[in-house]
Amino acid sequence: MATNPTLEPAELPTDAVEVGRIADAWGVKGWFKVLSHSSSPEALFSSKRWYLQPSERGAKTFAGTVLLSIRQAKDHSDTVVAWAQGIDDRDAAEALRGARIFVPRSSFPSTTEGEYYWVDLIGLAVVNREGVALGQVQELMSTGPQTVLVLTYEQDGKAQERMIPFVSAFIDNVDLAEKRITVDWQPDY
Repeated sequence: MATNPTLEPAELPTDAVEVGRIADAWGVKGWFKVLSHSSSPEALFSSKRWYLQPSERGAKTFAGTVLLSIRQAKDHSDTVVAWAQGIDDRDAAEALRGARIFVPRSSFPSTTEGEYYWVDLIGLAVVNREGVALGQVQELMSTGPQTVLVLTYEQDGKAQERMIPFVSAFIDNVDLAEKRITVDWQPDY
């Protein structure tokens, strides 16, 4: 299939964060389903400009990065559906299937005190109250009722993993400016 002529080539913003992917066409008027990488897809709703890149595998209907101007995005049942400029029928929506969706971090809604986007925590150093380095946040994992920080560190020359629940009982302070999280946790837990 040829490149979709309605897709405008664009540069991926330096603060772009992957927030989801396009699952499939939805209806016949150009709407499409979106699989959000977050249980709270506010970043999808807050940005009217989505940057798409083709799926890593499968058929590619476009190359590089393209800009999609979003007319509307909304919750529908257990998914997000969206409609974009220039995507006016089912075929055009199907041509986007599998595309990775990025939005600029600067367009995310503001957080309140004590709220953080996972993307902002990745890479932060974690130290305990005594100043002992426990590792670096590699990823976050949702275990249902709580989120867990997954840290990587080295011990005896081997890569190790440590998990700390991201709850106020163990998290003393998150300092994004200093790129550090202080916790009430010991290395031998």
